[in-house]
Amino acid sequence: MAELNGKNITAEENDENAREILKALNAGADLSKAPLGGGPDEAEDKALPEEEFGEAEEVVEEYAENSRVYADDNVKDTTETGDYTADDIQVLEGLEAVRKRPGMYIGTTSSRGLHHLVYEIVDNSVDEALAGYCSAIVVTVNADNSVTVEDNGRGIPVGVNHKTGKSALEVVFTILHAGGKFGGGGYKVSGGLHGVGASVVNALSLWLRVQVRTDEGKVYEMKFSRGAIVEPITEVGTCNPADTGTTVTFLPDPEIFQETTVFDYDVLKQRLREMAFLTKSLKITLRDMRKNGGKEETSGEDATAASEDAGQDAMTPVKEHVFHYEGGIREFVSYINRSKTPVYDEIMYFEGTKNNVYVEVSMQHNDSYTESEYSFVNNINTPEGGMHMTGFHNALTKTFNEYARKNKLIKESEPNLSGEDIREGLTAIISIKIEDPQFEGQTKQKLGNIEARGATDAVVSEQLTYYLEQHPSVARAICDKSILAQRAREAARKARDLTRRKSALDGLSLPGKLADCSDKNPKNCEIFLVEGDSAGGSAKTARSRATQAILPLRGKILNVEKAREDRIYANEEIKAMITAFGTGIHNDFDITKLRYDKIIVMTDADVDGAHIDTLMLTFLYRFMPELIKQGHVYLAMPPLYKLEKNKKVWYAYSDEELNRILSEVGRDQNNRIQRYKGLGEMDPEQLWETTMNPETRILKKVVLNEETEAEVDMTFTTLMGDKVEPRREFIEENARFVQNLDI
Repeated sequence: MAELNGKNITAEENDENAREILKALNAGADLSKAPLGGGPDEAEDKALPEEEFGEAEEVVEEYAENSRVYADDNVKDTTETGDYTADDIQVLEGLEAVRKRPGMYIGTTSSRGLHHLVYEIVDNSVDEALAGYCSAIVVTVNADNSVTVEDNGRGIPVGVNHKTGKSALEVVFTILHAGGKFGGGGYKVSGGLHGVGASVVNALSLWLRVQVRTDEGKVYEMKFSRGAIVEPITEVGTCNPADTGTTVTFLPDPEIFQETTVFDYDVLKQRLREMAFLTKSLKITLRDMRKNGGKEETSGEDATAASEDAGQDAMTPVKEHVFHYEGGIREFVSYINRSKTPVYDEIMYFEGTKNNVYVEVSMQHNDSYTESEYSFVNNINTPEGGMHMTGFHNALTKTFNEYARKNKLIKESEPNLSGEDIREGLTAIISIKIEDPQFEGQTKQKLGNIEARGATDAVVSEQLTYYLEQHPSVARAICDKSILAQRAREAARKARDLTRRKSALDGLSLPGKLADCSDKNPKNCEIFLVEGDSAGGSAKTARSRATQAILPLRGKILNVEKAREDRIYANEEIKAMITAFGTGIHNDFDITKLRYDKIIVMTDADVDGAHIDTLMLTFLYRFMPELIKQGHVYLAMPPLYKLEKNKKVWYAYSDEELNRILSEVGRDQNNRIQRYKGLGEMDPEQLWETTMNPETRILKKVVLNEETEAEVDMTFTTLMGDKVEPRREFIEENARFVQNLDI
């Protein structure tokens, strides 16, 4: 007789349960919580909503070898270290691997991974739309913070899959790498390639329910918890045979998503809007049923106790947005350019099929100096581009140079326009549909199909040539802008070369006002960009000279959103930063030459300081975006208040924190409160203690989510561009969210 989890198990009980072990383990059963040898009542999973899911029986099998107990053939139950044997090699079965290493499947278990669950389910519905069977998707964030995704597609098949002997619905939600997108005629093109989407969402959900409406007029339902089936496929009702579709409702598991289980409505809104733009005529509705907008998290126990149907009330949504674009990516370009001034009115649109690759391109130039290009493959964003982007760039450069030469817009003695010149101020969406996309890496950041390059090049070259011939005024406007960009680029190159020659002659590669650190290992070093000379002086005294460098900046730097590269190099403050960082900018940027692991913007905690922060972030985003993407940029958080009482000192970083401290220490005449108006008011010791000491300071890390880069780009343009009206609208829409208003 053996003992497991404090329960004696006889050989007879073990034999009776043996055939069930793999099923229980593969379904993600939590053996640490389940009593052994008992009936269904004893094995009730306390983490399940009792009324909805009933009792879930878990059965285990025991193997004895050398008086040790094993939970599975492939997993040795060992607590000691040092003995490395064949049994130490573990094989994770079924969805157990997903729960053990969720980051492999959704990238991260932070907020970004949480929202990825919704995208996986919505992607399946969008694939139905791409196949021509779905015209509407409704995404609802329910009152209990669960999410429901409903579509009017064909519905996931519910019949028996003969290879597995299980219903197709069960296969889709419980087996990895299963789906209708590996060939066989289910989908011609799709975004889901690996067949892990629905099953991963199931594995990482506290509970999940799926309903399917079939063309036979029947409604089927299955229920799961943490990947395990708690209610098999059951016919639960009838429907109109024409009203087919799938409805999936799930609640993320707080054991997996420990940082947060609260969905951000605005993040979902941005992604779903993008999906609607990319899928012409598809209607996507987003609803939020949470009264507080999800700001107050529901604890794991509360979420468990909440009814699975809590969010299914017929009440009016707190928020609702409908995304429906008949113009598709043409309207996408119009949306991105709404804060910019177009160089010409019409938005170009080209589409065609070449070598079985469907190519769709829309573009328009504006009067800004930055390009905004976004590429997609089967509706999947490819932030690193790939072969389709290469084909687009080739077509653009070749076609415009041929037109400019043919129409004498460029003299024979002058060089060709570069692709960078032609793309200055260009907003473009490149979307292709391909049957077997090959991405570089699981994250699908870059397309590798060679045929995509040729197809995109051919379609764009042919149709752009016709367009330019038929619209000479547009062609002339683009060529004139490109020629100006070419001249500015040449001026910037000369300024850059002059700076390099001066540095070589002077023997000084760093700006004079930089107080550099002595440590030469970039991993150990950080640079503070400090507002004003007085604060810079305090910071130089306060710093750790070994690892902290100080670069004082005089006043507000140039707004690069309104400037070409030649003006950038003429600005002394920006030039000092470029030199200090060591990476160069734009095409000369090289992250391996970065001299500091952390670039910390340290400004006053007032309106002017916030403006300088924004100017700095605009410069870094436009000319050194990799610094942000790779996590090198931070904002310092100096305190707002200093409180002294009975020779003790407290620092508060917000009004709320000050009130909390006062509540703790008491409010009386002995309190001395100082409101800091700027960094210069602090002496070096205070500045070190509150803002610069790595042990006590607070830093905000600047992050850039590539999935929402189009929205980020548009926000910078709205806030920092020339057009006033979009900025006024932005302020009106977001004024209610202001917490610290400095008047």
